[in-house]
Amino acid sequence: MPTEIASPHDIFPHIRIVMGMVIGLGVTRLLSGTARIVQHPGQYRLYAVHLAWVASVLLMLVHFWWWEFGLYAIENWTFGKYLFIIFYAITLFLLCALLFPDSMLDYTSYEDYFYSRRAWFFGLLAATYLLDVIDTLLKGPEHFARFGNEYLIRTPVFVALCLVAILVRDRRFHVAFVAAALVYQVSFILRLFDTIV
Repeated sequence: MPTEIASPHDIFPHIRIVMGMVIGLGVTRLLSGTARIVQHPGQYRLYAVHLAWVASVLLMLVHFWWWEFGLYAIENWTFGKYLFIIFYAITLFLLCALLFPDSMLDYTSYEDYFYSRRAWFFGLLAATYLLDVIDTLLKGPEHFARFGNEYLIRTPVFVALCLVAILVRDRRFHVAFVAAALVYQVSFILRLFDTIV
């Protein structure tokens, strides 16, 4: 008797659980780091740009969990697609780990830490924008077309800004970048992801 292969609708919840565990670790890291700041506010000097990126990445994780529901439409799951989704989630977790390290003993403030690790942080952030393109294509051409020209402009612009952020330490640039990123992120979610279609 031939063995029955699971349907895509049986596979998707399994993948979503594994993906959720990795994203959950990232959320835990951000919330634990924030709680540590509340518990010991005078331990290390805070930095608004760092805190704004914490808010942005937390929103990114919550949004990721929301928009990945679109994976239910994939009819043919392969190990490669599964591996890609897990790799994307791991990249997001690493962003969280970079925002709140295990130890701050080598740094005088969150500002000092943030700028010393900006190449890693913005390199990974740029990677998430590129991974998002592949993720969107996985969900089908109709899903990709739904975002129109804005998506095709948004991705290279944000990748370019991340590359500039790696090279530039100017505080005004970093304040402007995180402020613009947060405003755009909220706008993008409300306009295109308010409901799951």
